[in-house]
Amino acid sequence: MKIVIAPDSFKESLSAMEVANEIERGFRTVLPTAEYIKVPVADGGEGTVQSMVDATDGKIITLDVTGPLGDKVSAFYGILGAGYQGNKKTAVIEMAAASGLHLVAEDKRNPLITTSYGTGELIVDALNRGIKHIIIGLGGSATNDGGAGMAQAIGAHLLDSDNRAITVGGAALLQLAKLDLSDLHPLIKECSFEVACDVNNPLCGAKGASAIFGPQKGATSTMVAQLDIALGHYADIIASAGMVDNRDIPGAGAAGGMGLGVMSFLNAELKPGVDIVMQTVNLAGLSKGADLVITGEGRLDSQTLHGKTPMGVAGVAKAQGIKVIAIAGCVSDDANILLEHGIDALFSITPRALPLAEVLSSAKHNLYSTAKNIAALYALSAVK
Repeated sequence: MKIVIAPDSFKESLSAMEVANEIERGFRTVLPTAEYIKVPVADGGEGTVQSMVDATDGKIITLDVTGPLGDKVSAFYGILGAGYQGNKKTAVIEMAAASGLHLVAEDKRNPLITTSYGTGELIVDALNRGIKHIIIGLGGSATNDGGAGMAQAIGAHLLDSDNRAITVGGAALLQLAKLDLSDLHPLIKECSFEVACDVNNPLCGAKGASAIFGPQKGATSTMVAQLDIALGHYADIIASAGMVDNRDIPGAGAAGGMGLGVMSFLNAELKPGVDIVMQTVNLAGLSKGADLVITGEGRLDSQTLHGKTPMGVAGVAKAQGIKVIAIAGCVSDDANILLEHGIDALFSITPRALPLAEVLSSAKHNLYSTAKNIAALYALSAVK
């Protein structure tokens, strides 16, 4: 019997690998002779680096970079290991690790001045280590600078009408007059970039980066209008420099316009995060011949349908006719819709109503116990 365990993390509680370990431990108690394949996965958001490093036996690189407000912060990215089946040395970067909203105190959030420079520094470090393929997860950013800070870090000169470098931040884009790309990092041309992007917002307008995501980053209505104009001007300058005008491409407005930035300066391709992760960890290949696939995340609800890990895993499994069980910390009332889209059974690990702190602290034990009981039920169903 072959069982593939491919969960996402349980946020604020267990990493994806910890979730996989507890599920295996519970199942192995009942089915000790089964073959277990653990593939910690993610959907391109928080936890993607750790999941993909764990899945491929890779390593985490930590370094100090420029944070959203210009101060130094400790950030990280991952280099995939021997378990990765690709033919290029690959790194995985979460934008939030260097430019995340969580790095800025709530009373200091101001997208007029926050910068994505630190994300660019992670890219440069990876390039300098000989990386030829970089996966970047967008989301959770504190910035609305269109990836201008990232561009500055990788060697682009963003100049005003007096040929002076503009400052950092979303508002500074209003001073941009021209781009000088003569000092762009030379290894960028030798590297391919894939970007995990699960929003379809354009750069500007009512559904653009500033209007939709600006307020959560500290923008007032006045700031939103200013930032929207600044991003539009930024896109004009990019287009005038001879680059493709991607401002209306779905995803251009992701992460404060970083979607536009990575397409323009890195020639990156935007893809659904879960698709990138599933392909990179070779879930389809590892699932061949499996009798059962187990997935999960912290909460299962109707939103899980929209590009979340369990649906990506279910899609891979169903293509091979494999049954899928999903386990979560919490299963909402509307989660049964998932049963119509490739998941065969849903289980919550929370045994009763509990304070959140207790739910989180007891997650490991409850996950093990739930997995053990699911295994017992599965064993009964297998009896002829």
